[in-house]
Amino acid sequence: MVEWVRANCRGMAPEWLLPVVTETWDGHLNDIHGSAVESRHAAEAIEAAVSGPVEEGCVGGGTGMRCYGFKGGSGTASRVVEYGEDRYTVGAFVQANFGALRELVVSGVPVGRELADPAGSAAPRVAPGATADGERPVPPGAGSVIVVVATDAPLLPGQCKALARRVTLGLARTGTTGSHFSGDLFLAFSTANPSALTSTFPENDGSAPYESMRFVPWGRMDPFYGAVVESVEEAVLNVLTGAEPMTGRAGHHVPALPLDRVTELLAARGAVS
Repeated sequence: MVEWVRANCRGMAPEWLLPVVTETWDGHLNDIHGSAVESRHAAEAIEAAVSGPVEEGCVGGGTGMRCYGFKGGSGTASRVVEYGEDRYTVGAFVQANFGALRELVVSGVPVGRELADPAGSAAPRVAPGATADGERPVPPGAGSVIVVVATDAPLLPGQCKALARRVTLGLARTGTTGSHFSGDLFLAFSTANPSALTSTFPENDGSAPYESMRFVPWGRMDPFYGAVVESVEEAVLNVLTGAEPMTGRAGHHVPALPLDRVTELLAARGAVS
């Protein structure tokens, strides 16, 4: 990232650059100790980025992910919040690699319990802790989840932090209780007020400038919180419904969520028509 910015956007951070890096553990399917990704791959990803619909499922950094014992990956969803005469978008990008099978909830229906019961389900049994070659078993629910929340609503830094805290509520709607072995990382940012909150070296011209910014009052934040929760929940479900089964290193196989069986379970509870 630093190399690419230096070559293409030298004015972005002339003093120094500290890009944010997050990770999720994909060692079950991927040779995690192998140095497969190089600087050029990061540059190619940046240069290939385009606007429009985001590909979901087993793509990019989500290729080796597992979610609730099934194939995980990357997903996204968004909501539009009407604020007076203005309309703002709240979007969430999720890299889902968390959750034990028994925990999975879809539309309020605990489908994971049914899928984990071989007597009551045609879905394949999933053993997230299964190992090969003497490896230590991985506890169900271990992994990680990365969520980035973005909005064009004018918010204070503390309000962005409040959005990030609501991510856990969206994840909880899908059933997880948050495994000790899942490193969960949540970030939120606003693209509004681009000229405010700058932090550059002061000019030695004797000036004493001020900055101003517009923001949503704290007491009006509830619709934005709701948008985060709904977007995160939907993004996780988009991961599970978009991912495909995969066989990785050492023959490790992770099945996809059995959509037909899940639909049956939801229909039986009246959650879908």
